Amino acid sequence: MSDRDERLSVLKTYKLFVGGTFPRSESGRVYEVTDAKDRWLANAPQASRKDARDAVVAARKAFGGWSGATAYNRGQILYRVAEMLEGRRDQFVREVADAEGLSKSKAGAQVDAAVDRWVWYAGWSDKVAQIAGSANPVAGPFFNVSSPEPTGVVAVLAPQDSSFLGLVSVIAPAIVTGNTAVVVTSEDHPLPALSLGEVLATSDLPGGVVNVLSGRTAEIAAPLAAHQDVNAIDLTGAGPELATELETAAAENLKRVVRPQAVDWSADPGTGRMLSFLETKTVWHPMGV
Repeated sequence: MSDRDERLSVLKTYKLFVGGTFPRSESGRVYEVTDAKDRWLANAPQASRKDARDAVVAARKAFGGWSGATAYNRGQILYRVAEMLEGRRDQFVREVADAEGLSKSKAGAQVDAAVDRWVWYAGWSDKVAQIAGSANPVAGPFFNVSSPEPTGVVAVLAPQDSSFLGLVSVIAPAIVTGNTAVVVTSEDHPLPALSLGEVLATSDLPGGVVNVLSGRTAEIAAPLAAHQDVNAIDLTGAGPELATELETAAAENLKRVVRPQAVDWSADPGTGRMLSFLETKTVWHPMGV
């Protein structure tokens, strides 16, 4: 028997991604992640309500710097993330294939589409103001200009069925315009999202802009929906009954809510989700004589 045959497998330990670091769950809990054939893949951290609150604190702390960065700078940072995703393509193909029961070629197509989508959203960073802003005609000697501004901290429930393409399709539109995000991964297929956290940690993205929590969707989402310092919530990954409960909790501080709906993640995403997380600031200025 060769030395290679005698080696033990080195199994990967996945962790949460909060504030640019990789903590274990505050509760110390983990849960088993299996592939489409019910074969054990890894243990993932099972985030608690305390982890959710910590992630909101990290997202709020990062908001000022990220929203205050120039749109061009945010776009360049996101382009760099896409480059790094491309560099780890094989890892993501393997994780997506395991999660969704796809062949290597089909999983590769999903990963390529996800990277392309990340690039697509990065390109909107310095262009969204042209479609979301305006110069408004008014009756009086004033300039009246409306411009988009980020909403703030966005809680994102990642889709349960699309572990990477769907994941990117809900994260990128939230952060490209200057929001920060607390992401709850797919409950059964969290590994691509946790690996995305590893990519973000070594990119130029400031810590806290994206925070990734794995575990039981209902357990993590409940404190996020009720949290007074969360400004918006995307309920894509919630089932109908849970979505209703979370929407009710979100009304407490008038959060913006994106309701869950059937989505073809391979289709053109349009700008709707990106515009959902923007506020409009209108400025009046007197004209010079």
